[in-house]
Amino acid sequence: MKYKDYYEVLGVKRDASDAEIKSAYRKLAHKYHPDISKEKDAEQRFKEVAEAYQTLKEPEKRAAYDQLGKQRPGEEFRPPPDWQKQYGDTHFSFDDLDLGDLFAELRGGGRGRTGRGGKPMAEPGEDYEIPVQITLEQAYRGTDLDLDLSMPEYDEHGVLHRTPRNFKAHIPKGATDGQRLRVPGKGGKGRNGGRDGDLYLSISLYPHPHFRVSGHDLYMDLPLAPWEAVLGASVEVPTPGGPVRLKIPPGTQAGGKLRLPKRGLPRPRGGEGDLFAMVQIVVPMDASEKEKALYGQLAEVSGFDPRKQPRQEARHESTTH
Repeated sequence: MKYKDYYEVLGVKRDASDAEIKSAYRKLAHKYHPDISKEKDAEQRFKEVAEAYQTLKEPEKRAAYDQLGKQRPGEEFRPPPDWQKQYGDTHFSFDDLDLGDLFAELRGGGRGRTGRGGKPMAEPGEDYEIPVQITLEQAYRGTDLDLDLSMPEYDEHGVLHRTPRNFKAHIPKGATDGQRLRVPGKGGKGRNGGRDGDLYLSISLYPHPHFRVSGHDLYMDLPLAPWEAVLGASVEVPTPGGPVRLKIPPGTQAGGKLRLPKRGLPRPRGGEGDLFAMVQIVVPMDASEKEKALYGQLAEVSGFDPRKQPRQEARHESTTH
């Protein structure tokens, strides 16, 4: 039988805590999930990671594995003579047995854990996590996604298979970057009457042509002509809920931040984030002769020198119409 270093597969130390093992498994399962991974050997690596986790997550199996000692990966070995007596109640034949099959047959493995009277104990299914990318408009209004997945499942013998799963998942309005949404019962299948695991959707937003997202607040660039910034104006700006009129106060400075309250993304528990318009002063690139003449007159009558003025940042509570 060839030795497999399950700790090395998960990238953890041999004295790693249960939480560290679970965290390592989640990261690697996410990295090598066949539905999303671009790695050439993703499916094989995913199976190795799942096999390692199935053994190390359960105290009894982990203790039995640790009793085998540390060998070189791929090295032929046989368990100690008293190993089967201590940990197994099945008559193993080690000649053609794979290490993963060995632990699938161990108590709590392929036949399931047994409780009083030798009856199999219920075992919950695995939780899985997948990345999901949505548009800002979908995050603003909420959406239903059709998920077409190939989920890893263990059969009654503890052998891992991939099973197609198709279902709808509801993304509530206000979902945003980094959020983790739970879909109950859509993870791995439970065994011996155990509950099914959960599926977690790791949400990210596609880049948007107008808005930058920070939590439930949005940011956008607002180009203004010099005379709009000096004299004030009322300009139309986009928001996720549709265009609105924004009042520009006279004397607005470049780099200023104009706030549009409650024009950001909805919050899950009610209310909305804000939209912030970042002011940019834009000058004509191809000014006409008449425009140049007018700018020349302004230069002659104005005593304004921007290099002698203290820099001020305009931060206004803006109004919409």
